[in-house]
Amino acid sequence: MMRASASGLLLSGLLAAGAVSPAHAAPELSPGLVPAVQRAFGLTAEQAATRLAQEDTAARVEPAAKAAAGAAYGGSWFDPARGVLVVALTDRTRAGAVRATGAETTTATTSAARLDAAKAAVDALPTGAPAGVSGWRTDPRTGSVRVTVNTPGADVDAFLAAAGRVAPLTVAPGPKPTTLSAGTVGGDPYHINGNTRCSIGFSVHGGFVSAGHCGGAGSSTTGWDGSYLGNFAASQFPGDDMAFIRTGGGWWTVPVVIGWGQVSDQLVRGSNEAPVGASVCRSGSTSHWHCGTVLGKNETVNYAQGAFHGATRTNACAEPGDSGGSFLSGDQAQGVTSGGWGNCSSGGQTWFQPVNEILQRYGLTLHTA
Repeated sequence: MMRASASGLLLSGLLAAGAVSPAHAAPELSPGLVPAVQRAFGLTAEQAATRLAQEDTAARVEPAAKAAAGAAYGGSWFDPARGVLVVALTDRTRAGAVRATGAETTTATTSAARLDAAKAAVDALPTGAPAGVSGWRTDPRTGSVRVTVNTPGADVDAFLAAAGRVAPLTVAPGPKPTTLSAGTVGGDPYHINGNTRCSIGFSVHGGFVSAGHCGGAGSSTTGWDGSYLGNFAASQFPGDDMAFIRTGGGWWTVPVVIGWGQVSDQLVRGSNEAPVGASVCRSGSTSHWHCGTVLGKNETVNYAQGAFHGATRTNACAEPGDSGGSFLSGDQAQGVTSGGWGNCSSGGQTWFQPVNEILQRYGLTLHTA
């Protein structure tokens, strides 16, 4: 079952026209996406369309640039001022090969492999992190593991001392993130065991993906109309924040993300991972449609329920009930909403579980246009 909306018309019309862009062409953008990026970043329509095209190119270039950098790879990010992917290198002799892929280069003090190993060592500290620590991530621009602290104290000092023995650290203040599930209210995309509300992430063949903290394996779900939707076939949280819900009861899947009337419903054409610095937009059942920027990757978020590893940080706001909802960059699926701090009135930040990790973990195939 599915609500009648513009989604079906949009999908059938574009599929009938064969509107799937080849890899070398400008990206085919769903209606409403350019205005959404305009509003989010204060751009003209032409600037927004240009930025989306540049981000699409950067996402496609990044794997080849990383391979060209080899062991000298120190991280990469999208630079919106120049409209290019920037790759940091510990060995400048690799610069020519990287620039040949279409990326620009800069100097890195530490390789990405060493930073990832340092972060993994922090993740593995036997005492874990106290509640006063919000999380930590690799920061290629400073060559350190960046730790965010929300409440200083002796236990935080002890954690930082232990972490500093296994990794180069940069410490900064920041609010405490929480997961974004919510109690039952009317008009929700789906409910878990009759009381928790979350948001659908992306359609896959056989069901959809969402956040693991929304429900455990075997949990039953109902759709927006109260009818049986399906069951959680697999779920992980904490550690990861991912779930696969196998649909039943006559529901089917489509490669569409709802725009909630703020933008047109958006087609999903793939899951190329956007670089740090690229724009992302998020759809959820509470706060609906909001856009922001990818701020960091491979972050550990220290929730009250336990640590969530491998998160991507953004400054797109979210609110309770948005958990599990979709993150898109252009027409490319990025991840499902996990948690954050703040709200969509005063602002905040949100983390997502990368979708490609969910697909790989559960052997799923994204439903694309």
